[in-house]
Amino acid sequence: MAKLVWDQTGERLYENGVRNVVLYPQASDGTYPKGVAWNGITSFSQNPTGAEPNPLYADDIKYLNLISAEELEGSIEAYMYPPEFAKCNGEVEFAKGAYIGQQARIPFGACYRTILGNDTQLEGYGYKLHLIYGATVTPSERTYETINDSPDAMTMSWDYSTTPVNVNGHKPTASLEINSTLCDSTKLKALEGILYGSETAEARLPLPDEVFTLLGAAE
Repeated sequence: MAKLVWDQTGERLYENGVRNVVLYPQASDGTYPKGVAWNGITSFSQNPTGAEPNPLYADDIKYLNLISAEELEGSIEAYMYPPEFAKCNGEVEFAKGAYIGQQARIPFGACYRTILGNDTQLEGYGYKLHLIYGATVTPSERTYETINDSPDAMTMSWDYSTTPVNVNGHKPTASLEINSTLCDSTKLKALEGILYGSETAEARLPLPDEVFTLLGAAE
């Protein structure tokens, strides 16, 4: 038995930032075989919806709560996107450098990294990897403004929704999160070698079952 203590040194954690974003266009077989670096990302949000109670009543009392399915939605904001995102954005190149819009939007996966800091090591404490599966973006607004005495770069933003992928032994999911301060460092390095690519292999997004196998069961 031990008395609870708050705000101990080294336990004041926080999370911020977004970096090392990778885009993985989805192949026709549902895999994500080739990732590309996405520069210029300013924000990548996750906004879960659903999981709302639907109460049932019987015998003049609340009988039980049925919980609606949870879905993952979010938004992406960036100054620019890689050419590989064009098909995800409903654009098809019909000639070198020329695109036609309002086409079918292919799903994609993504990986990004956030900083996990504490009160002693600050940003050197660790990080989290966020993996997103089955995302599809909706059309976005672009506003082109004249250059004036306070020039600024145009930002683009997209709302996305997801279709969960199957996971053995669990409900389907559209997201995974890996904490570097808790994960085995050797296994994490191997996973990052897959996500970011290497001298001998293209970057790709492994499906959740492969990630589970690589990282091992939670203790």
